[in-house]
Amino acid sequence: MPQQHGVLVTGATGTVGREVLSLLPAAGARVRMLTRDPAAARPPAGVDVAQGDLRDPRSVRAALRGVRAVFLVWPFATAEGLPAVIEAIAGNARRVVYLSSAAVRDHERLAERLIERSGLEWTFLRPHAFAANALRWAEQIRAEGVVREPYGAAAMPPIHERDIAAVAARTLIGDGYLGAAYELTGPESLTQAEQVRVIGEVTGRPARWEETPPETARRRMLDRGWPPAVVEDVLRAQARLVAEPRAATSAVEEITGTPARSFRSWTAEHARAFTAP
Repeated sequence: MPQQHGVLVTGATGTVGREVLSLLPAAGARVRMLTRDPAAARPPAGVDVAQGDLRDPRSVRAALRGVRAVFLVWPFATAEGLPAVIEAIAGNARRVVYLSSAAVRDHERLAERLIERSGLEWTFLRPHAFAANALRWAEQIRAEGVVREPYGAAAMPPIHERDIAAVAARTLIGDGYLGAAYELTGPESLTQAEQVRVIGEVTGRPARWEETPPETARRRMLDRGWPPAVVEDVLRAQARLVAEPRAATSAVEEITGTPARSFRSWTAEHARAFTAP
């Protein structure tokens, strides 16, 4: 992409967005991040900051000035406001790379359909479970070395957030990826119980899985303020992964030229989260 073409990154302070921000300037793109709080933003060198909120299409349109491509992350559990944001992107940019998911939940399916009809060049990224999801077990592992959850046999190929970001950066500024949806995974499928075992092996501290009833997990998530619809989505997805384990794909390597990082390597990078007092 020529230097005069810009990329707007939404979700720029999130797990994937911040990694996308770190990759694009080195690839020669002019980058702008969208954030509700510019004062708290810590962008990499060379990244512009635009104040805005995805719930406010007017602020999104302002941030889109001079932008050619958008990395779109929709962090909400419903599609409220989504059509207006996609309309704003279509009216100001040429390309969108949308971070969907392998599950393609209802609001993600709507987003994909709206983008397909918008006239934009598009690419959909459908990652499987993030390796970073394992951080939800960190407190239990630090405290007792035991993860008490349901569906320990749920198997998926967890993906490193940097691999998702690498694919996003390549598809935002490169050619040959338009009109395609890519399922992104790590290099191997692991059950949740196996992931906990790997964490123990990497950290050198015992860690094991203890199966609990789904209802126990449901109550715990609701008590923590999770929206009921999200809780049910999570539990249904995990049950499905017991019956239908997900296999790894080669999309990360095909697009970036580099093999996907393993869950073990992700754990080594984040070992302190599972060991620090």
